[in-house]
Amino acid sequence: MPAVAAALGLLALALAWPVPVALARAAWPSRAPGLALALWQAIALGGGLSMIGCLVVLGTAPDGSILGSAEALLGAFFAGPIPAEFGVIHLAALTLAVGLTVHLALNLGATALRAERERRRQHQLIRILSDPMPGDPGTRLLAHSVPLAYCVPGLRGATVLTDGLLDVLSPDEVRAVIAHEHAHLGQFHHLVLLVFRSWHTALPWFPIANRAERAVSLLTEMLADDQALRDVGRDEIVRALSLMGSAAEPALTAESGGAVPDGDMLAARLGRLEHPAEHPLGAPARWGVMVLAVALITAPLVAMLTIVR
Repeated sequence: MPAVAAALGLLALALAWPVPVALARAAWPSRAPGLALALWQAIALGGGLSMIGCLVVLGTAPDGSILGSAEALLGAFFAGPIPAEFGVIHLAALTLAVGLTVHLALNLGATALRAERERRRQHQLIRILSDPMPGDPGTRLLAHSVPLAYCVPGLRGATVLTDGLLDVLSPDEVRAVIAHEHAHLGQFHHLVLLVFRSWHTALPWFPIANRAERAVSLLTEMLADDQALRDVGRDEIVRALSLMGSAAEPALTAESGGAVPDGDMLAARLGRLEHPAEHPLGAPARWGVMVLAVALITAPLVAMLTIVR
């Protein structure tokens, strides 16, 4: 039991700082943004499971099983004293495990509710202030001089373009922007961003949470750029981003809170599009990343399953 708790604690520590820092500084994610995004999700989920699992294993050490400890402690809670073998450290660990789980779950629920309210408000404004784009009923035109494109997810996701955008971009460049926004909707990037925003909100004092949210946001933009590149072409999306500047980001959506990403993110996207990697990530590296992502999630689950009974 102590060895399992120590192993989970070391894994949680590694996933809380050195591993995400190394991933945020690595150059390979731009060559495989989909894999990098999956690895970021595995790091977040595996880190949470490891942290909670370490506390659970430590707290249930006297009985040696999760179900046995739960039965003994719940029985003592309603009728009788706490078993003598459960000391202060064990009770504190279990209390922290329960408290952390509830805190993360409630924060995720609250973040989702806020995002849903904002999405509904955005859809109401879109219906009132914009008109369908001729030839593309899923895209709306907003009378505004600033060149802007953004998407609002939902059961009927909407892509919004401004008149200012149509004034500065060619038809092919507009198609590239629309393809980019459609990729955000079709690949459900808002759900991925919501989870990491919830993590950042739940642990605002945790520096890596902010870094993870920024890295994941950039990866979703790269994935959307890749879709536009396949649908339209490299030159069109590069020219569109260059002309629109930061306004080409999905600003004012329910997921971004209305904030436009900084110029560093735009520069990274343009640099990747203008100077594509000569050698994509090789098959061994891709398989290695996938195996690592699966292992980060399954390892803490397997460790806890060994002491369920």
